[in-house]
Formats: sequence, structure tokens, C-alpha cells
Amino acid sequence: MLTIRPSAARGHANHGWLDSNFTFSFADYYDPDHMGFRALRVINEDRVAPATGFAKHPHRYMEILTYVLEGAVKHEDSTGASETLVPGELQHMSAGTGVRHSEMNPSADQPLHLLQIWLLPNQFDLPPKYEQKRFTVAEHPNRLHLLASTDARDDSFKIFSDAELLAAYLNENQVVHHQFKFGYGWLQIVRGDIQIAGKSFQQGDGVQIEDEPSLIIASESGAEFLLFDLA
Repeated sequence: MLTIRPSAARGHANHGWLDSNFTFSFADYYDPDHMGFRALRVINEDRVAPATGFAKHPHRYMEILTYVLEGAVKHEDSTGASETLVPGELQHMSAGTGVRHSEMNPSADQPLHLLQIWLLPNQFDLPPKYEQKRFTVAEHPNRLHLLASTDARDDSFKIFSDAELLAAYLNENQVVHHQFKFGYGWLQIVRGDIQIAGKSFQQGDGVQIEDEPSLIIASESGAEFLLFDLA
């Protein structure tokens, strides 16, 4: 069963320096029908103005992934990590028992466009951890790339959540196939359009997937998307 979460139906907030769309309830946006799905708790699409960002703030007990679409983000945290993330890279932070971090747009004139993703953890006594890595999703289109997993296979991040994250670029009129490891899924379209089972979805749409052991994902005009495999 496929259930669409249309882009235009997402929550929205514009604070001037920050323009956000919320797939699930977050901060002042509350929708009891959209509180997350399985271990997936947050997908925020954020646009951050130049030379601004999220000042240092605390988190606990959350697996956090950052996927940059345009621009760069400067990360600093209380573990001593200080890194800059650009498109093509993925950031993973286990907040664990507690961490403070900041995410800033270091550019004086270029906006930052990113997806902020939170996953509920399956362990609660972990020390904080930060890592980032470059993946070759854009360089090798028309295939699914495993970015984060429960067992770090295929050089993916190991995450402490009942979830795995894959990503793909599809060229025009290309198709990929996914066999679910777990029983559920969520697909978030980053750019372009996709077609699944005769239904068409557009940029910003989310698709909740239930009772589908496998999925065939096609694109007529080209697309970039994230696919969560969820227990």
C-alpha cells in the first residue's frame, strides 16, 4: 500500500533566515496524523540564509542524518568535531546520552538547502558520535546506494536505529528495484519525478510504503530520492 504525503501538505514555517517544510510534526507545527512513521521521526527540508544557521543546542537519544542539496553546512559539536558538509556527502550524528551542536551556513552569499532527518534509536546508553562521508550516488546513477545501515555493510554508516537509508539518482526513463529488508518503507523525492505502480509523485512528496515486499521505482524525466527501509 502506498500513501502519499504531498509536498504542499507539509507543515511550513518561515523565520526569515530559515524557511522550513516539515513532513512530520516538529516545533510549533503539530499534526496528530503525521507524527512520524516507524523509526522515522523527522524529515525537515530547510533553506538557510547566508551567514546564519542553528546556534549550538542540545540533543539526546536520536540518530540524526544531514543530506545537503545545495551550499554547505558547517558542523561543530561538544565532542570536538568541526567539519563542513557539501552535496554528495552525508552526515551522521548519534546524539546518544547527550551532545550540543551547531549547524551554520558558512557562506556570505550562498543559501544552504538541506534535509535534516531524525531516526528513533534502538539503544539509549550510547556515547555521542559524529561522522561524515562522501558517497558516489551522483557519479553512479540508476542504482540504489546504501548510505546508512544497521550493520555498516557496503561501506555505509552504522546507525543505531531499526532503519536503513538508501539514495539514488535516476536518469530519464530509468528504473531501480528494491527488495525490502524490513517490512515498511518511506520514499522522499528530492528532485524530479518518479512513478511507482502507475502513480506519479513529484519533488517534495513523501510516500509511505506498507505491505510491499519489493518496489519498482521509475522516472520519466530524471529524479533524486531517498528511500528508508524501516522495521
